[in-house]
Amino acid sequence: MHFALTARLAAEFFGTAIMVILGNGSVANVELNGTKGSRSGWMTIAVGYGFAVMIPALMFGSVSGNHINPAFTLGLAFAGDFPWSEVLPYIAVQFLGAMVGQLVIVACFKPHYDLTENPEAILGTFSTIDASKSRLNGFVNEYFGTFTLVFAALAITHSPIFAHGNQGAGFIGIGLLVMVLVTSFGGPTGPALNPARDLGPRIVHALLPLKHKGSSQWDYSWVPVLAPICAGISAALLYKAIFGL
Repeated sequence: MHFALTARLAAEFFGTAIMVILGNGSVANVELNGTKGSRSGWMTIAVGYGFAVMIPALMFGSVSGNHINPAFTLGLAFAGDFPWSEVLPYIAVQFLGAMVGQLVIVACFKPHYDLTENPEAILGTFSTIDASKSRLNGFVNEYFGTFTLVFAALAITHSPIFAHGNQGAGFIGIGLLVMVLVTSFGGPTGPALNPARDLGPRIVHALLPLKHKGSSQWDYSWVPVLAPICAGISAALLYKAIFGL
């Protein structure tokens, strides 16, 4: 069934917002002081972000394709599998959804933001930070992490099991893919793997008058935007060259 553009844009907006609510919500639960899950560990975040991608995929995958990621949208467009006329509308609602989702997190965790004095812990609930303070390392990590995400997601969604009506299994597979990517690529940067997921909440961080929030680290902000976009485009083009779309 083909849905109108307005319905697909609504799906991308809500899908991205839900991803940020569930994903960054798991980060806030771990990183902020005084929560029930404070210091519960990286696996909480990995599981949270895996389900944060899986749930919107199950909800909206058959509506909009559940891109919820400008790198994926641009990759498909460069590979000729998504119309260029819809790229900007998709990306616009993805960023808007990410920002709205982050505002929900702040509203829910506001007392714990007030209790947290570590500015990097606060920023980490919004956006990513390179652990080694290296933009080069951040770029390399975000590039290969996103390349793996897009290439593997294309393989999953073009596999026979997906094509023969078992889309739910494919969407669950993508959620598990994100979960393992967070565990495997998470140490150096977070990771973002998604420009909207990082830049949208970073803008919210810059605008909100949170206590102890510190810098929004704009000198690093281009890395989790540019690296995933480059990776998404190259992964989609390579997949198409080898396997077709």
